[in-house]
Amino acid sequence: MAKEKKKHKKVPTPSPAAPEATGPRPRMKMKEYRRALRPLHGELVALQQWVKATGAKVCIVFEGRDTAGKGGTIKAITERVSPRVFRVVALPTPTEREKSEMYMQRYVTHFPAGGEVVIFDRSWYNRAGVERVMGFCTEEQAKRFLEMAPALEQAMVDSGIILLKYWLEVGSEEQTRRLESRIDDPRKVWKLSELDLLSYSRWDEYSQARDDMLTATDTGWAPWYLAHSDDKKRTRLNIITHLLQQVPYEPIHQKKVTLPDRHVPADDSPPTGPRRFIPTPY
Repeated sequence: MAKEKKKHKKVPTPSPAAPEATGPRPRMKMKEYRRALRPLHGELVALQQWVKATGAKVCIVFEGRDTAGKGGTIKAITERVSPRVFRVVALPTPTEREKSEMYMQRYVTHFPAGGEVVIFDRSWYNRAGVERVMGFCTEEQAKRFLEMAPALEQAMVDSGIILLKYWLEVGSEEQTRRLESRIDDPRKVWKLSELDLLSYSRWDEYSQARDDMLTATDTGWAPWYLAHSDDKKRTRLNIITHLLQQVPYEPIHQKKVTLPDRHVPADDSPPTGPRRFIPTPY
């Protein structure tokens, strides 16, 4: 009797107890985090191979307040996959020409083609968030965007794009801690802009803009998924696990790889002569 083909089993998701029953969980240690991340990276590679083989189109949107952990989550997702398949889009301030275009125009050009996973580090939802709160668009423009966004996303899904939207929710105290940590850290100072400082003072306005956005654009075809992000490591693991569950990928059979024979001469040596080797202080 022929053996039944084993079905691919994705990384299981633990079912944590309700927060009110257990209280806040301790922050995850780096060693524990790296151990949990390793199999998830393997699954992301399997997803990548499936996307390439099937021509699937995946679009992932990350939104959230400043310091919510969007960039770190995206780095965790893309750490072990090919940038030719997983493409990150983080658009700068629009040019004068782009400001004269239809609002969605500069985003549409970055939508995934077959065999691509496109990750937006902030997206067209700028209009519902930072642009609305900071006065970069009119209230009428913001409301018009909220009315038309679901139709655009319906068209995306109808075209075959798998669309996933994540909102990372950071607490006010944790946001303050993260912003203060950037002030004197030369590795992080580039993350602290004048706009960040202005945005920091408008917590309530951002909360209202978030709620309006979720109410208007959380649809059956393009729902919002929310993640508490005070513990960055747990957030990354939870989002990657959830992401993998939303895409119907299956592992693609890979040919067994063996290195071919090669001849290395016995007198083989590094380059000689006046070559410019870099210094080795480490």
